[in-house]
Amino acid sequence: MIRLEKRPQPSRGWVIGGPVLAVVLTMAAGGLMFAALGKDPVEAIRIIFWDPLFSQQFASYSRPQLLVKAGPLILIAIGLSLGFRAGIWNIGAEGQYIVGAICGAAFGLAFWPSESPLIFPGMVLAGLLGGFLWAMIPALLRVYARTNEILVSLLLVYVAEAMLASAATGWLRNPEGSGFPGSRTLSRHPGTDNPELIAGTGMHWGVLAAFVAVIAAYVVMNRHVLGYQIRLAGEAPRAARFGGVNAGRLVILCMGVSGALAGAAGLFEVSGPAGRISIDFNVGYGFTAIIVAFLGRLNPVGILLAGLLLALTFIGGELAQLMMGIPAPAIQAFQGMLLFFLLALDLLANYRIRLKGRAPA
Repeated sequence: MIRLEKRPQPSRGWVIGGPVLAVVLTMAAGGLMFAALGKDPVEAIRIIFWDPLFSQQFASYSRPQLLVKAGPLILIAIGLSLGFRAGIWNIGAEGQYIVGAICGAAFGLAFWPSESPLIFPGMVLAGLLGGFLWAMIPALLRVYARTNEILVSLLLVYVAEAMLASAATGWLRNPEGSGFPGSRTLSRHPGTDNPELIAGTGMHWGVLAAFVAVIAAYVVMNRHVLGYQIRLAGEAPRAARFGGVNAGRLVILCMGVSGALAGAAGLFEVSGPAGRISIDFNVGYGFTAIIVAFLGRLNPVGILLAGLLLALTFIGGELAQLMMGIPAPAIQAFQGMLLFFLLALDLLANYRIRLKGRAPA
């Protein structure tokens, strides 16, 4: 008989080696999946992980895209990690990302065609505020109505998507767009664009904000009393209550920060790489950031590296679809395998496998 026995302390070996092993297992399982589809598994893995960085044919385009795609993933995952460490599960960052983009774009379009240098900072504040307020709905409902923030935040994603469709086809639609859905192109207007700061690198204000968020989160979690309270609330809720940690205030704070960062990510995306509000603006960054947060072990530095890795799989997956004809759902399943193996190995980090009548393994 096999049963799981909780470890007194998480295994340090599994904690450190788990993410690396999860990547290796994902490559192996993904290779088997690609082989079942009739594709060369070795070539597919090479295209996904190697060609975006080192191929002479694609690297000049793919390398800048690495930062472009990693920026929003890292920024959102940093916010999510604070709540996850405290046992607060904001699963609706995708909705906060969308609302932040809508609010920021609406602010910029309200002053169109002004080229004032004050418009873009105002758009950033509007994006932060939009994401924050959208996250406050599940936060306040949990604190005052005892609802489950997982369900509420997730369901609000669908409300945000409906708002996005309404904005793209209605109140934010380009009046000069011949009736086609979508707003004016923000990225091509001097007052509302989020430009590339260093030519040929993909570095824009959103990427810079992600790096700042990594540093700030590291300082808070390791050098500030708030980080101690977040860790304590997640690891020992009863001890946190006895220690005077205000659980309701912590929920509002963690949800607010994660919502604001997701909203800012949406604003930086709509004013930069995406360029405008459209029906298909959201591409799943909010959900993928959950994988990034756990792959990085909820550690800011780990999230930085995990964000770059997931961005690499995005770019490499697109190349694999183009060069080998691998279906998009297969690439998405490949990325999902990473989360599956990560959670499975995380279980081993916290539990021992015990065989009846034998010593713990």
